[in-house]
Amino acid sequence: MTTWTSQMDSLIAPAVARSEVTDEVVVGASVLTQAGALVRRMTALPRVLICADETGFEAAGRPVVRSLEAAGFPVQTHILPINPLPKASVEEAESFRAMLADDPDLFPVSVGSGVINDLAKYAAYRTDRRYVSVATAASMDGYTSAGAPLAENGFKVTIPTRAPIAMLADLDIIAAAPAEMNGWGYGDLAGKVPAGGDWILADALGVEPIDDVAWPMVQDHLAGWLAGHDGVKSGDRDSVARLFTGLTAVGFAMEAHGSSRPASGADHQIAHMWEMEGLTDQGEKVSHGAAVSVGCVVSLALFDWLLGQDLSLLNIDSVLNRTPDLATREAHLSEVIADHKIAEKAKEELAAKHAPPDIHAARLRALREGWPALRDRLAAHLYRHDTMAEMLQQAGAPAYAEQIGVSPDHLRTTMQAAAFIRRRYTIFDLLHDIGQFEAAIAAVMPTLTTSDLVAEL
Repeated sequence: MTTWTSQMDSLIAPAVARSEVTDEVVVGASVLTQAGALVRRMTALPRVLICADETGFEAAGRPVVRSLEAAGFPVQTHILPINPLPKASVEEAESFRAMLADDPDLFPVSVGSGVINDLAKYAAYRTDRRYVSVATAASMDGYTSAGAPLAENGFKVTIPTRAPIAMLADLDIIAAAPAEMNGWGYGDLAGKVPAGGDWILADALGVEPIDDVAWPMVQDHLAGWLAGHDGVKSGDRDSVARLFTGLTAVGFAMEAHGSSRPASGADHQIAHMWEMEGLTDQGEKVSHGAAVSVGCVVSLALFDWLLGQDLSLLNIDSVLNRTPDLATREAHLSEVIADHKIAEKAKEELAAKHAPPDIHAARLRALREGWPALRDRLAAHLYRHDTMAEMLQQAGAPAYAEQIGVSPDHLRTTMQAAAFIRRRYTIFDLLHDIGQFEAAIAAVMPTLTTSDLVAEL
């Protein structure tokens, strides 16, 4: 198996060289002491603002502050409480943004995991500042990405921002992070499997071609990154380092492609619905990675169903005659998305991707004629949903909706709603295009709501 250190040289270093934004990535053991020198190389601003929450600052904040002070920086800290947990929202980022706006001499340094990184990234972008990210867990893929997935007025979108000018990750800190956090990162990385399947569909039907740069950065290495599930749960440093390398590469792939397509498909649409709802389980907010982990299994179950169909026999005229028009779909959208603000934004996304009859017919012809080859291509790429569920569990990530407090009825509604919230073509849209959306959901629900694995927890 390729080592994470060799991939840092063969994959991450070229990505940094190609990046128009990120100048340096430092990953290794006991590297927090390098934070001050790293920031000194990145900015001429005289002072530093540490952006963190209580958990991130407890994990790495003090040695980062000491290193910055040793490099000659006066340091201010702005530490968000963790009760309640910080929200991934534009509104939550406002306190960071305001402090930077009030003092043009402050250089932001994010110390924490996913939400804090995204809040600092957004605040830095809004104040036309570069920033350095100090990662504290292998919990998500956004450290090196150019977008910040934040809720704005309640609707979660990936806001175009800038990737960090540098990122530092101390493997001693990351391996010691709570096992569930690195499990969430494993779930986020696992989601690239069905996301890749979604991109294969979009490519085959002429909706969005696969990017020859971004695709291999993720998909050529994904199986190896996912192979270390046992070590992720136990905190084995090499396994966690391999996971973190994969997440870092995904971030660079998103930057190279200019969108989150290399990392996000129907799995993330499901997760975003739960995040916008403010889903909690046993009184705690369900993390992004946990939601994506479950969304990954749901998406793969839909792909399992799809691969069992013979679409070379598709009756195109019958499908076209039964396809609901845009107004009918908007009415259904309003039924499954209760929040008015979210529903209105979702209608914009639906209108942007709704295919007129001629385009719909062309897609169906391409699907019918190319199905044997497309089915083989998908089958070679995807994992079966039950196989992936077992891998996720072994990595310490949830795999089934019950594990994050989602009932079967709630799961069904989520799938129906998630199909509307992004214009990106995914398996949801393919199932709609062939007139089998509800049939596929009904078929997979029994496999997603009963599991011996769930009973064992």
